[in-house]
Amino acid sequence: MRIGVDVGGTKIEAAALGDDGEIAIRRRIATPSGDYDAACDAIVELIRDIEGELDRQCPLGFGIPGTISPATGRVKNAYNSPFQGQFFDRDLEQRLGRKVRMMNDANCFALSESVDGNAVGAASVFGVILGTGCGGGLTIGGQVIAGANAIAGEWGHNPLPWPRDDERPGLECTCGKQGCIETFISGSGLSRQHEAATGETLAAHEIAECAAAGDAAAEASLGRYEDRLARALATVINLFDPEIVVFGGGMSNVERLYDNVPAMWSQWVFSDRVETRLTPPKYGDSSGVRGAAWLWPREGEA
Repeated sequence: MRIGVDVGGTKIEAAALGDDGEIAIRRRIATPSGDYDAACDAIVELIRDIEGELDRQCPLGFGIPGTISPATGRVKNAYNSPFQGQFFDRDLEQRLGRKVRMMNDANCFALSESVDGNAVGAASVFGVILGTGCGGGLTIGGQVIAGANAIAGEWGHNPLPWPRDDERPGLECTCGKQGCIETFISGSGLSRQHEAATGETLAAHEIAECAAAGDAAAEASLGRYEDRLARALATVINLFDPEIVVFGGGMSNVERLYDNVPAMWSQWVFSDRVETRLTPPKYGDSSGVRGAAWLWPREGEA
């Protein structure tokens, strides 16, 4: 039994997972807004509540926004969260009195789908989170590739490839630059791009619903979104050449993407044929917490 914790800017979810992948206990709480110490205390209380019910201590894995900097030991790239710049893993270890494992939430997502999700058995996997932001994680042989700077898979903060004239310089990103992939293909990016094109403010899921209902403006926005997503993924395929790409986040629920995007990306991939498969997640919103738990191997695994 191990406990995975998916730490977000608005909610914190924890689950106790057995070696068979079954969730024994699952809890969700709101993230204390803008208060780092209160967030840490809430996480500790959540873990103690679960372990009290289990009547045992468990290995603890955490999926977090951003990542732990190898240079400073502080959380980096967790914009607009109370964890940015904090010694998050060390502070939790001090409060809990034991070691924890911590990794970027997109890496945890990719790990979950590689261990026992829709990418199980694949030699190489690119896990994509298309939500408020745009994250990515890489696994090879079921193992996460974190990278020398702990940023492997962070494709969302590269510029949109093969940009058209009307896509330059692009909208401002949370990282401070303009024209990042995230500003085009995250869920919030789709909403912002639709508003810039039409003046209409709609959430990403509302744009997808309107497009399905025959709304021409929404259909145009979703068509542009698919084209941009195909271009962005083509660069990942050209560089990493994964066997499977798995979508997560809110946009993973838009079913037409799984047909339309692969039909488009072949024109940008440097190959005569594209064997990479695109799939939805097996566990949906649960993939993050499951991947955090799988940071600790099952009994008998290395």
